[in-house]
Amino acid sequence: MPLRGVEKLLGKIKQRGEPFRILIVDDEKWVREVFRDFCDLTDVFSVDLAQSGEEALAKVRENQYDLITMDLIMPEMSGLEALNAIKKVSPKVPIMVITGNATDKLINEAGLLGACRVMYKPVLLEDFIAEMAETLLR
Repeated sequence: MPLRGVEKLLGKIKQRGEPFRILIVDDEKWVREVFRDFCDLTDVFSVDLAQSGEEALAKVRENQYDLITMDLIMPEMSGLEALNAIKKVSPKVPIMVITGNATDKLINEAGLLGACRVMYKPVLLEDFIAEMAETLLR
């Protein structure tokens, strides 16, 4: 049984002629790798990874992404700081916040800065892909 939303995304990439470009930002390597592996199961995403807000911002300056997933709690440049900086460089890119322990205040701030969705870790494969599909198909 196909994952929710993947068939519609497959139709879209046939129109586009290329997969959706995704940037996954998380300071924990295993989290980045699990989300990349989720994406690889679908054949509709081309994935880049960033381990920090600074690295994410540099990648956004060099590339155009269809969607970014962003952890909020990261050392050095927080997810909020990265979200704010990325929105200045690429204001229309949808950013999904994926967090394990952010406060309601942080979640609200992320929304005010332009985050389009929030998911809480642990994230299930089906939910991850469905949320990404819904965001991309808007």
